[in-house]
Amino acid sequence: MAGAFVATTPAQDCREESMFKKILIANRGEIACRVIKTARRMGIATVAVYSDADRDALHVEMADEAIHIGPAPAAESYLVADKIIAACKETGAEAVHPGYGFLSERASFCEALEAEGIIFIGPKPKAIRAMGDKIESKKFANAANVSTVPGFLGVIEDAAHAERIAGEIGYPVMIKASAGGGGKGMRIAWNKDEVRDGFDRARSEAKSAFGDDRVFIEKYIVDPRHIEIQVLADAHGTTLYLGERECSIQRRNQKVVEEAPSPFLDAATRRAMGEQSVALAKAVDYQSAGTVEFIVDRDRNFYFLEMNTRLQVEHPVTELVTGIDLVEQMIRIAAGEKLALTQNDIRLDGWAVESRLYAEDPYRSFLPSIGRLTRYRPPAEGKSGSTIVRNDTGVYEGAEISMYYDPMVAKLCTWAPSRLEAIDAMSDALDGFSVDGIEHNVPFLAALMRHPRWREGRLSTGFIAEEYPDGFAPMTPNAGEAQVLARVALSAHLTDAARRAKHLDRLRPAQGLRSDWVVKIGDDYHALATTDAVESEWRPGDAVWRGAVDGKSVTAQLRPLRNGMRIDWQGLSVRTRVFAPRLAELDALMPVKLPPDTSKMLLCPMPGLVVSISVQEGQEVKAGETLAVVEAMKMENVLRAERDLTVGPIRARPGESLAVDAVIMEFA
Repeated sequence: MAGAFVATTPAQDCREESMFKKILIANRGEIACRVIKTARRMGIATVAVYSDADRDALHVEMADEAIHIGPAPAAESYLVADKIIAACKETGAEAVHPGYGFLSERASFCEALEAEGIIFIGPKPKAIRAMGDKIESKKFANAANVSTVPGFLGVIEDAAHAERIAGEIGYPVMIKASAGGGGKGMRIAWNKDEVRDGFDRARSEAKSAFGDDRVFIEKYIVDPRHIEIQVLADAHGTTLYLGERECSIQRRNQKVVEEAPSPFLDAATRRAMGEQSVALAKAVDYQSAGTVEFIVDRDRNFYFLEMNTRLQVEHPVTELVTGIDLVEQMIRIAAGEKLALTQNDIRLDGWAVESRLYAEDPYRSFLPSIGRLTRYRPPAEGKSGSTIVRNDTGVYEGAEISMYYDPMVAKLCTWAPSRLEAIDAMSDALDGFSVDGIEHNVPFLAALMRHPRWREGRLSTGFIAEEYPDGFAPMTPNAGEAQVLARVALSAHLTDAARRAKHLDRLRPAQGLRSDWVVKIGDDYHALATTDAVESEWRPGDAVWRGAVDGKSVTAQLRPLRNGMRIDWQGLSVRTRVFAPRLAELDALMPVKLPPDTSKMLLCPMPGLVVSISVQEGQEVKAGETLAVVEAMKMENVLRAERDLTVGPIRARPGESLAVDAVIMEFA
């Protein structure tokens, strides 16, 4: 079946004598659940590890066994190699799959496992060391005749040294953590002032996230695309490339949406990138699944960026277009098996799109959000018609989103025969993805699926910054969208009214039989007549409304409000109320309640830890100057003055944990 996993060895459904009997997953969340699914299909028992914060996590429930490894902070649990090894010994696990992040790219962890006779499901230490360090990997790539971006790969002593180097390379430049990943420890500088600030911030974030504050500087390619090549290599001399992934839709250097293949590459460029990736992998004797990342300019010139010696977050889109289970291949390679594929066997079939659902508030500069998932209803997985929906997740309804780890909630993927079909399938799946209890980026992702530039494939890593320069704000429906929303609101209202009309002991008849109505959307009123142009089997209490409006398929989410309903559809989120015409006239006369004035306060924009307070009471500051730094979900967030002001009472102290909207300081 197109887009689905296919067997790549004859032994898919049974375990060979040489195959592992039990593996431990040294990770958490969705990637731990993902590995468990494949191991279970292969007949391999699994061991989960968990911290205090993850005691009730989904990966713990899914695994055959689970071992507690320490407190919530990753530095005291998931990053402690000795605890992982002890868990292997306690359970008899023969091998460890590291997932991504945490210990996945630490050669010392791989060596520690080998010393204990435990197999690391990943590359050998030599490859991890050669490619895992971004400075050393670029030196190695240069020596292997792989195209690289101009830059300085030596030790940078201080901010003044960084400024001199940037001037020699030419602005703009990228300041990047040597041991970094996931957009952490990374800054773009357009002038010398930004170099100094970016250097300090990149070093601080790198030290906090990776325990390594080394950074390097390279030329920043304007309007670049981020395109990566998936490679597979065994211990018997076979190395393959499995096509590319387009990862250009990024926010703050963090990938948001990925797709496979890229709408930009032609066959010749794909082949050239793939062959260079294979050559690089062979040069370091790579054995496992890995990813070679490139920056690609407007003319399809490509430059080596880094090699990730692990499974990528976005690996599902490659699996969907190739039919190859990458986790299975990693396990088989680690067990010593030969790849049962050749380069000629690799075919890219159809198109796949992945959207990363994050616990963050898109309406407040995507600031992190934590809390309990009071509702978590993803769209149904599987094949429907010509499309496939897949949802990789590590949470469930009632689970807690913690401040200690990455804010990812799920990876929603769709496959279809063509790119626009895959995008439309993603749009529909996002409209039906119901999440409550936290703020999340589903509205932004849904709006993105409608964006003309995205749909046309005119992408760059600056897409989000360019298209949403002032952030993502609540959108106002146009006339056609308002008509659809009004009809959905009226349909739901009439269905609910019909249900209530059947209740016993009603004091008066329902008004559901009238034909003229007014639907209020935001502050606007829309007159409607009851017609048969709306079809739906929605029932009161259903979180998702599915049906047709004037013959057009519509999937929307409905949330009851006092005297009304909130409707979320295609990135729009509107409050609706349904009135009889006379009541609508009276409603328009009601005074508007204004929110409280917080303009003279600096509020904590997310739950987090106060890293520093940069001002003192009575100090005069200029617009753009730093007021405080708050850390949340492993990222430092700099809070700056929006205008010239005088600092008043300071209410928070460094080291203090604050809730969202807690007052950090007041202004005179």
